[in-house]
Amino acid sequence: MPTATAPAALPPLHRVELGGTGPEDVVFDGSGRLLAGVADGRVLRIDLPEAGGPDRPAEVSEVGRTGGRPLGLEVLPDDRLLVCDAQRGLLRLDPGGKADVEVLADSVAGAPLRFCSNAVAASDGTVYFTVSSRRHGLDDWLSDIIEHRPTGLLARLAPGGEPEVVLDGLQFANGVALAPDESFVTVAETGARRLTRLWLTGPAAGCRDTLADGLPGFPDNMSRSPGGGFWVALAGPRMPPLEWLHRAAPRVRRAVAATARRLPPPPALGGARVVEVDAYGGVVRELRGRGYRMVTGVAQHGGRLALGSLQEGAVAWCDLREPEPSI
Repeated sequence: MPTATAPAALPPLHRVELGGTGPEDVVFDGSGRLLAGVADGRVLRIDLPEAGGPDRPAEVSEVGRTGGRPLGLEVLPDDRLLVCDAQRGLLRLDPGGKADVEVLADSVAGAPLRFCSNAVAASDGTVYFTVSSRRHGLDDWLSDIIEHRPTGLLARLAPGGEPEVVLDGLQFANGVALAPDESFVTVAETGARRLTRLWLTGPAAGCRDTLADGLPGFPDNMSRSPGGGFWVALAGPRMPPLEWLHRAAPRVRRAVAATARRLPPPPALGGARVVEVDAYGGVVRELRGRGYRMVTGVAQHGGRLALGSLQEGAVAWCDLREPEPSI
């Protein structure tokens, strides 16, 4: 279980409106520019104001279109971009001007690759990517969380190879990140509020264990933190009624999910929440803020932290060098 730490306040958030909905993940490129994908298929580059000077408007430009619904992003060493598209699969896009989008994988384990969620690339070119659910698509993600059936997976695509499943039976597999030394890959299981680890090297290579459990919210996308650990977006706070439901019989969970599908989507709860976890699974800090909902992506570049959201029409950023008073 993560080490308890008192939540602190996020520094003041600055919003950058995108003219599109749902920048679900955010990543920085090598020049410190932010990248995000929105619901209409566009991938956007956001040139944020200089540190300490948010008065200059951010510049937003389109660098490509996937033809589907982009979710997780990963910048490659050659500045090309891996895009997990919920409709088209694992893609590669060149944001340097070429409009072509290359499909790297559109199936895995003999099934169409739907709800491809997040990806990370190792130094040898191997790509690890998640599939959140094999029962429900992005538009029905809540049903998967309520039904609590472990159909998510982690797949691996080696250079020149075919995608293969390396972890199965995950509870809504979501964000994915590599250890700084690439000794393990860790996956956020949103439905279980935990980070699951797959060892890649050493005596435990091929073995699966838990990096962090009992997180203070539902983990979504992840990114490497400068301290050698991981930033984890928390899409919402703990919900004891949902935890009770997860212990109920499968038929009860299915019935509740069917009812939820007939109702309007629930509003996001809890404001902005992120947590930093070290390489051993301990919580370094938990940050909370207002004015931004359902944080599903988080990335840091220098002293600047950026947030993405499945529900917002903007990305948000703050300067971590500002004081962080306890709340």
